[in-house]
Amino acid sequence: MGNKFAAALAALVMALAALPAAALLPIQHWQTKSGARVYFVESHDLPMLDVSVDFIAGSVLDTPEKSGVAGMTLGLMRLGAGGLSESELSRRMADTGAQLANRFDSDRSGLSLRTLTSKAELQQSLDLFARILQRPEFPAAVLEREKARAVGAIKEADTKPETLLNRNFSRMIYGTHPYGLRGSGEAATVAGITRDDLERFHRRFYAAKRAVVAMMGDVTREQAAAIAEQLTTGLPEGEPVAALPPVASLERAETRLVAHPATQSHLLVGMPGIRRDDPDYFPLYVGNYILGGGGFVSRITDEVRSKRGLAYSAYSYFMPMKERGPFVIGLQTRRDQAAEALAVVRETLAEFLVKGPTEDELGKAKQNIVGGFALRIDSNRKIVENLAAIGFYDLPLTYLDDFTVSVEKVTSDDIRRAFARHVDPARMVTVIVGAEDNAAAATPK
Repeated sequence: MGNKFAAALAALVMALAALPAAALLPIQHWQTKSGARVYFVESHDLPMLDVSVDFIAGSVLDTPEKSGVAGMTLGLMRLGAGGLSESELSRRMADTGAQLANRFDSDRSGLSLRTLTSKAELQQSLDLFARILQRPEFPAAVLEREKARAVGAIKEADTKPETLLNRNFSRMIYGTHPYGLRGSGEAATVAGITRDDLERFHRRFYAAKRAVVAMMGDVTREQAAAIAEQLTTGLPEGEPVAALPPVASLERAETRLVAHPATQSHLLVGMPGIRRDDPDYFPLYVGNYILGGGGFVSRITDEVRSKRGLAYSAYSYFMPMKERGPFVIGLQTRRDQAAEALAVVRETLAEFLVKGPTEDELGKAKQNIVGGFALRIDSNRKIVENLAAIGFYDLPLTYLDDFTVSVEKVTSDDIRRAFARHVDPARMVTVIVGAEDNAAAATPK
């Protein structure tokens, strides 16, 4: 079975590479009457529909005084809506066999539905989904319960080294920019959230004209258009939203040591990276696969773990967002090895910035990325996630069609130039939680 699956997957990859661009995923795109943008792929292979609705309503729209409102709004939308209680919504959704899920990050909030497309089940699940999107009630008793639960989780998380690491890192690279706010909120701000806060946030930001609807499944174009209208027509008008401020560049390198009794040191090194629409996206994507994103075949893992045994896991990544998301190098190591591990990371990055990847590294990286591309679109749910990203970040409709071609076009010089533009060790921050005093010695001042 394993050999048959591997052969089938290899055949699929070869077929995708041979097809003309328009043949891979025929994405249909239009706007609803209320201004929502719709991205749809028709597929009758399974009697199912996957649909998601995303909004510019992530934690970036919180304020320091009301941190946590964005996440709490999304969390409570499905806990009472359209005249139905939390238990009634859950029971009726279970009756259809449908599944609901949330998506939340700094940029966006969204909900998704997976449902059967038989008439009765589809009609009921879409009715429930529309109620949740358009008419959440934010019951007072449920809000108090969820606030207590969230405050407890935040306080517990605040004792963990990973939380201290990520909070300090975000604050250092983003300062007062909204990206520096904690998505879950702070214990004090969450405790102060009111029902009016949630209603106001939903009314302002869950607007039809700023919604992105992504769909794939066993419905026709005509049905998909009707579904998109059903899900968005009753959404709020919304209010004008100020443009997200640009992320400022860091002026110098800085190190912060955070005390913690953990037996290991937790390290992050990085700086603001790129926007999702940056033209250097593919050179940085391929280059980072070689540097620290490719697991055991990446340089950072090889130098830190394989050659020296300084960490079980060491990695790097870019997280492109509406504005400049972070570039991150991370690892965990024994406290007495933190300085050595950090020095190895710095040396590895410095060499990569000067010389770039070898042709052998580049060839293998391309082979692995292209070979794994089919796994990015091997289910309706994954395709809908890609459609949602295409819509939300205003990517070309041919983004998935062009992906492997864009990867193959990347050269070593492209990678070296892109990294030189976006990664500067002299302006990177370093956070070490649970550090020995000498750990900072490897970090430039």
